[in-house]
Amino acid sequence: MTISSNPLTAAQQKLVNNRLGLWLFILSDAFMFGGILVARIYLLGETRPHLEQTTGFIITAILLVSSFFMNRAETSIAFGDRRGFLISTALTLLLGLGFLIGVVGFEWRITPFGPGDGAPGAIFYLMTGMHAFHVLTGVIFLAVILRNGLMGHYSADEHWAVEACANYWHFVDIVWQFFYPALYLVGVAVALP
Repeated sequence: MTISSNPLTAAQQKLVNNRLGLWLFILSDAFMFGGILVARIYLLGETRPHLEQTTGFIITAILLVSSFFMNRAETSIAFGDRRGFLISTALTLLLGLGFLIGVVGFEWRITPFGPGDGAPGAIFYLMTGMHAFHVLTGVIFLAVILRNGLMGHYSADEHWAVEACANYWHFVDIVWQFFYPALYLVGVAVALP
């Protein structure tokens, strides 16, 4: 008995391997973010840096809305709606840039302490910096799938890159849903020098 090499089977196997690889990457990244969260809990305990609450809420809302549009983009291409996919991807990208501007361009400028101001400063900049780096890589990923989408590379049957981007974007959003309360809500706010 011989095993036939059906091209469809090979393509399906490649897709399974790609999905497994993505989820293993996300799992390893989750361990890294989990370690940062544990460091925050260990080093700061029941305190937190004194931060501008409105800014934290706004950047969190921006990221949540971006996940909504990322979901719409993935769903649109899965149903063959190219226009809906392109619009939703562009909106997700713009909201991701808005989040980055909010954190790096605004929050970091108004925060009255730096990364060298003890454990609270170091933890704040580590958490927001690592997350912002991941949002930046997600924005780059979004730019690539938007460009490829404009060139007509995706269809209802073949859109693995869009699915991968959506999974990564939602992961980054979920991480922030743990980081936001740890930085802005949980514990007694302490002013740093």
